Amino acid sequence: MKGAAPILVTFLLAGTALAAQEVLLRDKRPFRSSVDLTSVNVTVLDTNGALVTGLGRDDFEVYEDGVPQVVSQFVGGRVPVSLGLLLDTSDSMFGPRLEEARGAIDRFLFELLDRQDEFFILAFNHAPHLLTEWTANPFEVRRALDAIKPSGATAAYDAVVAGLPLVARRNRQRAALVIVSDGADTASDASPRDVRNALLRSDAFIYAIAIDARPQRAINARVNPQTLREITDQSGGRTEVVQSTAELESAAARIADELSHQYLLGYTSSHGTDGKFHSIRVRVKDRDYKIRARSGYIAPTDPVGPARRPSAEGASEPSGR
Repeated sequence: MKGAAPILVTFLLAGTALAAQEVLLRDKRPFRSSVDLTSVNVTVLDTNGALVTGLGRDDFEVYEDGVPQVVSQFVGGRVPVSLGLLLDTSDSMFGPRLEEARGAIDRFLFELLDRQDEFFILAFNHAPHLLTEWTANPFEVRRALDAIKPSGATAAYDAVVAGLPLVARRNRQRAALVIVSDGADTASDASPRDVRNALLRSDAFIYAIAIDARPQRAINARVNPQTLREITDQSGGRTEVVQSTAELESAAARIADELSHQYLLGYTSSHGTDGKFHSIRVRVKDRDYKIRARSGYIAPTDPVGPARRPSAEGASEPSGR
C-alpha cells in the first residue's frame, strides 16, 4: 500500500486463568488450562470515563444467555500479560513511519507494561513471519525490530488470525496481541468477519489505535474506524482514533493503565462443550457504570477448546529481561 496512510496499533488481549489472586500474581510456571471455567476480562468506567477500581466479587453480576451466573473466580489486581506484537512490514511503513512505530512499541513494552510480562514479535506484509518466540528480553525484541525492512502489501486480518494459536501457547495468565499497521488491509485472505468469528472462539479482546498522521490521502488507503470498532467492541476492547504520531504514546499509556486496572471474572457455564454461541453480559450492582467485556463466545466442541482458557502445556519459560 503506497502513499500516505494512517498507522494502526491494535491491542489484542485475552483474559484467562482465574485462580486465587495471590497465586496468579506470583506463579511463573507455564500456563495451564481449566476446562470448565469461562473467563471474562472486565473494564469498569464511571460516568466521566475514569477507570473504577476497588470493586469486589459481590459487586458484579454476570449473565450468560440472560441467565445469572455464579462468579466463582475473581481477580481485582493486575495479572501478568503475554503480549504478541504484530508489526506491519509492508512498503507503506518505510522510513519515519516505521521509526516512530519502533519508538512507541519500545516504550509500551519496556516502560508502560510490567517486568513480569512476556512478548513475541510477528511481522507481516502479504504474509505473517514469526521473528521471535515468547521472550522477556528487550535486546531480543529490539534486535528483531531493527532488522525489519518494509516491502510488499498488508494483510493485517491474516496476522490476527495467525497470532491466536500463539496466544494459546503462552506462559502468562492473560494474553495480548498488538498490531501495528498503517490501517488499510489490502492483502488478507481473512475478512473482518473471519476475525470476529475467530475471536468468538477465544477469550481474547482487542484495542485499536488508528494514527491518521496526514489529512489528505486516497479513501481506500485510510483506516476504517467502523470496521475496527466492530472487531474491538465485540471483544470487550475499544478503538481510538488520534490525529498524529505524537499522540500515539499517550494513547498507548491510557491502554497500559487500563490493563493494570481491570477485573477477571470466572464462572462455570452449564452449556459445556456444545459448540454453540452464548451471549455474555456483565454489570455492576446498583451503579451507573459503563462496562466493557466480551459480548459472547462460541463454546468448544471438545473437552479443551479456545472458548475456555487456552493451554500452554509444555511451554517453556521465556528468557529474562
